[in-house]
Amino acid sequence: MKIDTVCIIDDDPICVYGTKILLNHNNFVSANILVYEDGEEALINLTSQLNCGQRMPDIILLDLNMPIMDGWGFLEKFSKLSFVNKPQVYIVSSHFGTDEIEKAKKYELVRNFITKPLIAKNLSEIIAMSKIAV
Repeated sequence: MKIDTVCIIDDDPICVYGTKILLNHNNFVSANILVYEDGEEALINLTSQLNCGQRMPDIILLDLNMPIMDGWGFLEKFSKLSFVNKPQVYIVSSHFGTDEIEKAKKYELVRNFITKPLIAKNLSEIIAMSKIAV
């Protein structure tokens, strides 16, 4: 699978900046990078893309704790949409526990949890998993 688009949904500008640097600097992907500051903004824009017949991002890096609409609210609504290409969602959070991991299992789109800050090794694993996923 070729990775064309990565979507970052995170309200922390430092984490977003670091993730973009990792994606670009290490040549993990030659992809478009979409950035949204909260779940609602992401949901509105991604739904609009879907309604216009555009492909969804291949990978979504989703923070859980954000204002307006958190990651769980985004997942609840986003997972109900019909996709031609299903994005692979990776929850990227500074803290999560057993409850969050169990809750995430309800969403088929969620592939894994990654602890912030995202590092090159984590990103390599995400890219490798995404390339072998069908």
